[in-house]
Amino acid sequence: MGTVATLDLPTAEPFDFAASLRFIERFPAMTGEQDSGNGVLVKAIREAGTVVGVRLRAAGQRPGLVAELFTDEPISDAAREAVRDRLTFFLGLDDDLREFYSLAAADPPFEAVVRKLHGYHHVKFPSPLEMLCWSILCQRVPLPAARDMKRALVEACGNEVAVDGVMHQAFPDLEQLLAFDGARWLELLGNQRKADYLHRALPLWAQLSENFLRHGDYDEIQNALLRLPGIGPWSATFLLIRGLGRMERMAPDREALRAAARVYGKPISESEFLEIADRYGPWRGYWGHYLRVGA
Repeated sequence: MGTVATLDLPTAEPFDFAASLRFIERFPAMTGEQDSGNGVLVKAIREAGTVVGVRLRAAGQRPGLVAELFTDEPISDAAREAVRDRLTFFLGLDDDLREFYSLAAADPPFEAVVRKLHGYHHVKFPSPLEMLCWSILCQRVPLPAARDMKRALVEACGNEVAVDGVMHQAFPDLEQLLAFDGARWLELLGNQRKADYLHRALPLWAQLSENFLRHGDYDEIQNALLRLPGIGPWSATFLLIRGLGRMERMAPDREALRAAARVYGKPISESEFLEIADRYGPWRGYWGHYLRVGA
């Protein structure tokens, strides 16, 4: 199989693809789901009903990334543009960080984190759908068990594509997951509660457009997420930030408070956390994400 298309992907500068790869390599929810050596990311995704292998690398002397696409058959224009949008969203390529970095310049303890992560754009889950599934699968179970359940979903749908002779599998799309009945969910997951949550949540998720989830009113989206079976306040926040890139708000959970204490050199109360976060305005979520990644 050869390259069927090549995409040039612009990036808002500053952008450091190596920083994205470092994050992906140590992100436990995606362990083993892609190759990321030698400055190249190889991954399978499914868009517009097409399984596509992607090989991503920096463009070299010019800004941006180059994506080589591999499929078993010619790729349609719709699928190619869906892949472009998905990769841009997944890697936060169009996040303009200049205002965020300017705000950080007035926050010396945090500016040290920015220097460490300079050019890192927020890497989200490859799709909000995958994030929804993971947010339910990872609740109240050891991480390896959650990964095993996720792998079972992937293997049940196939979605295989070869890149450089190595087979990669894409996470299922919504149509594939909606085809599972309750018995099939239980067979795949071996967990009645999670099987029931996903079986009931996905038809409701299908009523929400991704455009609305990415760009609509924050409170409306949060309320829509909270109506999904298996999604509570913590999972909704997780989905908003890590699945949808909604960075307007930041909740002071225990992990965030510990990261803030490491950066600011003292215990940080919830009220102090929110006070600092408010200085970053619409970049609150980016501030909190940088805390977690760089502290």
